[in-house]
Amino acid sequence: MEMTWKSIKKEVDGDPMSDQEFTSSYQVVMPRLGLTMVDGKIVEWYKKDGEWVEKGEPLFAIENEKATLDIEAPASGKLEIQIEPDIVVPILSPVGLIHTKDGSGSQHHQKKIESQPATKQSNKLVDIPIHVETKSSTGEKIRVSPKARKTARALGLDLSMVAGSGIRGMIVSADLASTSGEHHPIKATPVARRKAAEAGVELSGITGTGPRGMVCKEDVEKILSESSHPLIEEEASITPLAGLRKVIAERLGKSWNERPQVNLTTEVDASLFVKAREQINRELGKKEIKISFNTLLIKIVAQAIEEFPYMNVSLLPEGLQQHHQANIGLAVDTPRGLMVPQVKNAAKKNFETIQKDLDAVVKRTMEGTTTWDDLTGGTFTITNLGAFEIDAFSPIINPPECAILGVGRIHEKAVVVDGQIVVRAMMAISVSFDHRLVDGAPAARFLQRVKQYIEQPFLWSLWEK
Repeated sequence: MEMTWKSIKKEVDGDPMSDQEFTSSYQVVMPRLGLTMVDGKIVEWYKKDGEWVEKGEPLFAIENEKATLDIEAPASGKLEIQIEPDIVVPILSPVGLIHTKDGSGSQHHQKKIESQPATKQSNKLVDIPIHVETKSSTGEKIRVSPKARKTARALGLDLSMVAGSGIRGMIVSADLASTSGEHHPIKATPVARRKAAEAGVELSGITGTGPRGMVCKEDVEKILSESSHPLIEEEASITPLAGLRKVIAERLGKSWNERPQVNLTTEVDASLFVKAREQINRELGKKEIKISFNTLLIKIVAQAIEEFPYMNVSLLPEGLQQHHQANIGLAVDTPRGLMVPQVKNAAKKNFETIQKDLDAVVKRTMEGTTTWDDLTGGTFTITNLGAFEIDAFSPIINPPECAILGVGRIHEKAVVVDGQIVVRAMMAISVSFDHRLVDGAPAARFLQRVKQYIEQPFLWSLWEK
């Protein structure tokens, strides 16, 4: 059923958006922020439903497979939110409307809303109905789709007696399928209906305490406890795999299945490495700068890549790509999942610069304010589990990169040096590499060079400044 925006407005009693005030509407969609982005979710709307927004100001924040980013308002007008936070939708799917006056938006985007278009993405159709608001007998606003509203009128049905199952409780035509003008449905949440059905309890005998008298799960449980019915045991919850967790699962699963990954591990005497860091930090302490082990490792790996460029490649559908600078990523554990921010062109930077860059990008990663550039363009990754007292492990390659370095803890242990048992600060390092791109011996030479730079810090003086 096609309905123009004007006809919808005329049909709704008490609609505050008159033709004189709002003449057109701007459809806001989930933006595409990269060639690999297929869906995203809104984590926060900066404006409330019905508030006025100005073109260019932050409108909402989205989370996709790479980062959380702010999206600006494309026009000035009154906001109508169609998708609530934490709902994953395909790119280009409608998420809201901005009701505008003539000339408030971009000319090529501004248009009359005649019918809500379906958005095609990955061969799936996304159909989000335009909703209108009507009022109950008590003056309370009720969200209802145009088709459901027409059906309710034909049935003579009081919409205040209907429980909506659509977005934000919107009443859709399916909610009216089994109703008639003489028999109003009992408003109840899906969970409450299921619990009541399993226990054999009639919903008509339960007083609802939810919005507009809706029967909630707690109402059913209260009746069951009072009537000696055993409480229904809660089922184990199932959370759909979505957002960043879904992307991590897909990328690492694809990496493991498509790449013949080989792992090499060696043990390193990090005694001088630890002392070198202490000496550097005593000097940089005058500037209130503290160099981390990760910063030293980023510089070491970048320098080794300069000497062994075959470790700095990616396999793309078009062929083998040789990178001309070392962009070193560091795996960071965040509340939302594993993310890999980058330190760009690390071989050309000194320890102090790398530490500043690393501090800034890790801070943005933990706060969820990373930019697209922070998380893309990496050519090699380091993952350090030493803080968790892990000795050694075999990390999975971060596609489409060639290799990843795993770093274990530094701990004192007895070792044999020149025929004597001595105590040394030892550390295990490992490299996982794509055997399609690098053979075992060349990868071993790279790992050996990383080991030399850790064990012999005086070699750092040979690096170009």
